[in-house]
Amino acid sequence: MSRIDCPGATGNVFRSDCPSRQILDALAEKWTLLVIDALIGQPMRTAELRRAIGGVSEKMLIQTLRKLERNGFVERRVFAEVPPRVEYRLTGLGVSLADMVIALDRWVEANFSCVQQAQQVFDARQAGEAAQRVERRDAPA
Repeated sequence: MSRIDCPGATGNVFRSDCPSRQILDALAEKWTLLVIDALIGQPMRTAELRRAIGGVSEKMLIQTLRKLERNGFVERRVFAEVPPRVEYRLTGLGVSLADMVIALDRWVEANFSCVQQAQQVFDARQAGEAAQRVERRDAPA
């Protein structure tokens, strides 16, 4: 596993021109978070990742893995075998994200029903307000 030492300036994700914003954009993707979570603790092959992450297409998985590799979060290891075998593992940088990704995933799993309830309340309120606007518009003057 290669190690990259990264001393230097601190980023500011609130500035649109800061490179840290691009990294935040890449990390905020659903498939990125799921791939990182799946790779915590063990290397995996592409097919294993696809089985572990329901609903991800092979194309999207490969794109996500390449992005993670480019950003230094994942290492791709090719074995000189027939047929060829490729494994992906988290780098030290990727491992440094693990606790935060796990915490976010577990929070979502624990709170999804509260979010769904909030969505239903919001949608019902929006529907009621829309109906009132139609009634006011169609009411005789």
